[in-house]
Amino acid sequence: MLQVNFIRDNFNLALEGLRKRNVEHPEEVLHEVLQMDEERKNIQLERDGLQAESNSISKKIGALMKSGQKDEAEAIKQRTGAIKSQVKELEEKYDTTEESLIRLLYTIPNIPHQSVPFGKSAEDNEVVEKIGEIPQLAQGQDHPHWELIKKYDIIDFELGAKITGAGFPVYKGKGARLQRALVNFFLDQAAETGYREVQPPILVNEASGYGTGQLPDKEGQMYECAGENLFLIPTAEVPITNMYRDEILRLEELPIKNVGFTPCFRREAGNWGAHVRGLNRLHQFDKVEIVQVTHPDHSYQALEEMKAYVKQLLDKLELPYRVLKLCGGDMGFTSALTYDLEVFAAGQGRWLEVSSVSNFETYQSNRLKLRFKGEDKKTVLAHTLNGSALALPRIVAAILENNQEDRGVKMPKVLVPYLGYEWID
Repeated sequence: MLQVNFIRDNFNLALEGLRKRNVEHPEEVLHEVLQMDEERKNIQLERDGLQAESNSISKKIGALMKSGQKDEAEAIKQRTGAIKSQVKELEEKYDTTEESLIRLLYTIPNIPHQSVPFGKSAEDNEVVEKIGEIPQLAQGQDHPHWELIKKYDIIDFELGAKITGAGFPVYKGKGARLQRALVNFFLDQAAETGYREVQPPILVNEASGYGTGQLPDKEGQMYECAGENLFLIPTAEVPITNMYRDEILRLEELPIKNVGFTPCFRREAGNWGAHVRGLNRLHQFDKVEIVQVTHPDHSYQALEEMKAYVKQLLDKLELPYRVLKLCGGDMGFTSALTYDLEVFAAGQGRWLEVSSVSNFETYQSNRLKLRFKGEDKKTVLAHTLNGSALALPRIVAAILENNQEDRGVKMPKVLVPYLGYEWID
């Protein structure tokens, strides 16, 4: 969440950032934050003053008792009782005001980086670059992946719906092997690039959800375990970043680079239709996630390196792709700058998002209380970043659709050692 001091010291910058995000009445929202913070400070000042008075009276009572002036001591004891009552009321008022302030800050999105373009939706995103040739499929070899998976019996949506419900497919035979091959390939590549592999839980508590910004869940996208106050993760970003909640790191530990593979769970409420058939949108899917904790001075360099890393994965998979810089209206709530990477799926004739790489600056670390000791020994909020490297479903869809031939679907060369086969036929 945003820091109150940042809003106070950079009011116009914060205002411009919220306008870029199309937040309604941003000036009123920011003024409300400052007003509530001022109220909190005044309560604290009054409480501290009464506490100081109480301490002074207590010393005076002690002195009177020592000098034998018991009646005088008893007389001023009444004042200490009144002060204690007032202090208790002020502490309750302070806690209520602070809680209200935090709830308000939770509703305010991150301030976009100055390079983020204005815009309201995905149509306003900026295409940064396009890499690779769009496949030209021959007639009869231009099927969308949902037809190919039935033809080769590698993914079964009907069976998944029988077991669980729509959006929970069953991978079979070469389809299951392809999933495992992609996961192992992505993890091996990350390890070679200096990421430490971790295997986090796929259930997180409420504090973890708040820490990375998934809670409060305004869009109702998280699955909650009834009665347990636990949530199925929408991405490995949540548990991996929360490994450092309430931590003060050493400067020499930065940057911290972790990679993790997990299943991901998203309700995707209200997002179903013809454009999200097959693997294009699921309730459960596998993803490899890279996460970094960095020094604030180096986070945008880290973001560019993470983007370049995802690009080379797509290059090795021989998939055409493009890189987009998201506009203010299409960015995630917690992000300061996000690049989306989309692959072209020739059977559908459309671009599919397969990765988002984001810098959150201090937005998550302020919630997490994730800090490090700087060279001057002062504690400083770290910057957090994450990226999909990669999400499997749409990668599988593009591989199937782009590599159709008479014999079947030819696998990218880089995957063959992991697969043990060259063709799905």
